[in-house]
Amino acid sequence: MSTSGTSSKLTPQSRAQSLDALRASAEGEPLDVLVIGGGVTGAGIALDAVTRGLTTAVVESQDWAAGTSSRSSKLVHGGLRYLQMLDFNLVHEALTERDLLIKKLAPHLVKPVSFLYPLEHRVWERGYVGAGIMLYDTLASLIPGKRALPFHKHVSRKGMERLFPDLRHDAAVGAVRYWDGSVDDARLVSTLIRTAASYGASAASRTQVVELTKDPSGRVDGAVLKDLETGETFPVKARNVINATGVWTEETEALAGGTGGLRVLASKGVHIVVPRERIKGTVGLILQTEKSVLFVIPWSRYWVIGTTDTPWKQELQHPVATAADIDYVLEHANAVLADPLTRDDIIGTWAGLRPLLQPGTKEGTSSAKVSREHTVASPVPGLTVIAGGKLTTYRVMAEDAVDFALGEGAKARPSITTEVPLLGAVGLDVQQNWGRRYAATYGWTPALVDHLLHRYGSLLSDIVELCESDPEMAKPLQHAPAYLRAEIAYAVSHEGVLHLEDIMLHRTRLNYEVADRGVAALEEISQIAAAGLGWDEETRLAEVASYTARAEAEAAAEHDLDDAAAERTRLAATDVTPMTALSS
Repeated sequence: MSTSGTSSKLTPQSRAQSLDALRASAEGEPLDVLVIGGGVTGAGIALDAVTRGLTTAVVESQDWAAGTSSRSSKLVHGGLRYLQMLDFNLVHEALTERDLLIKKLAPHLVKPVSFLYPLEHRVWERGYVGAGIMLYDTLASLIPGKRALPFHKHVSRKGMERLFPDLRHDAAVGAVRYWDGSVDDARLVSTLIRTAASYGASAASRTQVVELTKDPSGRVDGAVLKDLETGETFPVKARNVINATGVWTEETEALAGGTGGLRVLASKGVHIVVPRERIKGTVGLILQTEKSVLFVIPWSRYWVIGTTDTPWKQELQHPVATAADIDYVLEHANAVLADPLTRDDIIGTWAGLRPLLQPGTKEGTSSAKVSREHTVASPVPGLTVIAGGKLTTYRVMAEDAVDFALGEGAKARPSITTEVPLLGAVGLDVQQNWGRRYAATYGWTPALVDHLLHRYGSLLSDIVELCESDPEMAKPLQHAPAYLRAEIAYAVSHEGVLHLEDIMLHRTRLNYEVADRGVAALEEISQIAAAGLGWDEETRLAEVASYTARAEAEAAAEHDLDDAAAERTRLAATDVTPMTALSS
């Protein structure tokens, strides 16, 4: 597989070419690595493998990042809670990855965000919390080079009121202010996939593994794939298959037969979104709860508040927030807010499933590599499974998975991803310097330019090129003015969109950024998508109907008290599916 001239564009055509490359592996040279799962871990593995010079393909049964990796708290952080467990190595590892992302790998995607840790007691708590955050910053200081983020500061009550006026006066006597990072998780994943593709990886979304195949010795030697857009099934051969499917880990393991592998349970976490103007504050909050922590995170034009941690027993693909989830978040946020929030203040919600790695491995698993956060194992020869972990340390997880799959061969092909910036990182400062000129040319506000730089980095030049070709593209969407028309066209032409929901959930955040889940903007967005994807009117209307049904189902489920009832409501309301079939 040659990498010369490989494009970073993800399109229906590039997907078709990737599927052709997968088919060819069954008749000619097998792939070196087949990655199952298009979340942050699978995307990171694909990039790690292909940059080692390995022929690589990654497949995902839904859209890229459709599972956990688009439903996180959107933080890149070291994990303060691990200091309470005295796991200094894990915190240092996560802080190292945080700083690497901010300074080199993805400075456009990962941005500094500061938090107040409110203190209820003057003396002992300030000393205890201050010492913990001092250790947090000290571990970050051990990372070579210039600090990525400022050192923490102690804040008086007066200073706290200046930074967060809506914090109740009796909620805290002061605070400690510290810094971490925030990220649009879905964009991180799509950028990883595009970067991997730019180095020669084959990438196919909506492509499901329905069987893991074995050679006569019992070693996994490939898979049978199903193109979910056409229904076609076909075999693929690979020397190494890596399962990175998160909460679907055990389902994927089962395709190989046998009883070995990792145990993973799903836990649901819910976030609510409220308008930025509804809470007066310029920094975030981190609050201790009886179960874990609650974040109040400043993000763009709104606040993200969460999360919860409850067992999940329903189907894995479409978790939704229930009334009980929302009430829990509101209750804990309102405990410290001077002007309490109500359900009427909420403009959006999302629910995600954490893959909680259970201790040990199933009987028959031949080997395992364990850290506190993630495990890499081989239930049968030829199949590597990785589970657990956190978004911040995806790169380390990817390196561990590929090292494990290659075994002794990894020494000859070490990981180089600490030196591989993601698309949009190189040349970022150039586009930042051009931002003022773009604003003057197209009438964009400084906030809009910042929005574009945060999403695209140096790839902003691609957006500008679309606007130069068609000035209409430089205009905001009528019913979603935070986004340009060009961003929708670019999602279609470069970012692997196959369906309207891909745009609404993962290329933009309209599903939870506006109170109607973006339904009012569907007409304009679907027209742009139809022009780029070649949809006829029947297909376009089917896509609109499908997303509208999903939005209505999610809204209805938010009034149910428990997961089972919400699941019934969602299923009853969702009876429309998109009819798009890819053209070759």
